[in-house]
Amino acid sequence: MTRPRNIFLLAAAVVAASCGVAHAQFIGGRPLDVSLDGHRGDWLFDVTTLSVTLLFIIMVGIMLGAALLHRDKPGRKAHYETGIGRSHLVLTAVISSVIFFGVDGVLLVSSFNSLTEGFWKWPANDGKTVTVEVMAQQWGWNLRYPGKDGKFNTPDDILTWNDMPIPKDVPVMIKMMSKDVIHSFYLPNFRTKQDAVPGQVTQLWFQAVEKGEFEIGCAQHCGVNHYKMKGMLKVVEQADFNQWLETAGADAVRRYDAADTEAHWGWDWES
Repeated sequence: MTRPRNIFLLAAAVVAASCGVAHAQFIGGRPLDVSLDGHRGDWLFDVTTLSVTLLFIIMVGIMLGAALLHRDKPGRKAHYETGIGRSHLVLTAVISSVIFFGVDGVLLVSSFNSLTEGFWKWPANDGKTVTVEVMAQQWGWNLRYPGKDGKFNTPDDILTWNDMPIPKDVPVMIKMMSKDVIHSFYLPNFRTKQDAVPGQVTQLWFQAVEKGEFEIGCAQHCGVNHYKMKGMLKVVEQADFNQWLETAGADAVRRYDAADTEAHWGWDWES
C-alpha cells in the first residue's frame, strides 16, 4: 500500500501546485484582464453563464415538480395530453419570447454596442497611438515598429521577434499579415484576437491599463509546431517605452542591410 499512497500524495502535490499557479495568473477562471475594453467581453460571458444556469435550474425544477406531483399512485389514472392546444401554443410562444428577447436579445444588442463603442472604435493615427506591423510565420511573430521618421519599411524600422514592448495607457494599433498559413494573433489578457491571413492585411487595437508581461498566443492550428508559437507583450511606462524606442532605433540603423531582402517585409501604413 506504500507505493500507491506515495503516488497519490505526489499527484495531490502536483495538483495543489498547479492550482497555486492558476490562481496567480487567472481571476475567476479567466486570464487577468488588463485592457481598456476587456470588461465588455467578460460581462457578456458572465450574463450568458448566469442566464443559462438560471434557465437550467428552472427547467430541472419544473421536471422535478412534475415528477413529484404526478408520480404514480394507487388509483391514479394516466391522462394523455397531446400538447397542441391553443393554450399550449400561447404558453410556448410567451416563454420562448421571454428567453429570446430577455437573454439573446440583450446579448445581441450588447455585443454590437461592445464592437462599435470599443473593439471597432479604431484610434486615430495622430502620433500618440503606437503602431505596429506583424508578420506571422511558422512558428513565431515578426514585429515592426516605425523609427524616428514615423514611417514603415524604412532603414530605421525596429524589428523584434516574439517580443512586443508597449506603453501603458496608450492605444496600440496593429496591422498584420501571414507569411505562410493562417495564424491568429491572440491576446488573452486583452480579450482580443485577429487572424493573420496570407496576402491580406487585418487589424486590431487595444489599450493596456496595467504593467506586466503577458503572453501572445496563436489561436489557429498552424502546423506541427503550433505549440511553440508564443510571444511576450511587455507593458511598461511611457518613459521606459520611449527609452527603448531610442535605443532600439539606433541599433536598427546600425544593423540595416539593404541586401537582406528577407527582412524588408514591411508595408506602407494606410490610415
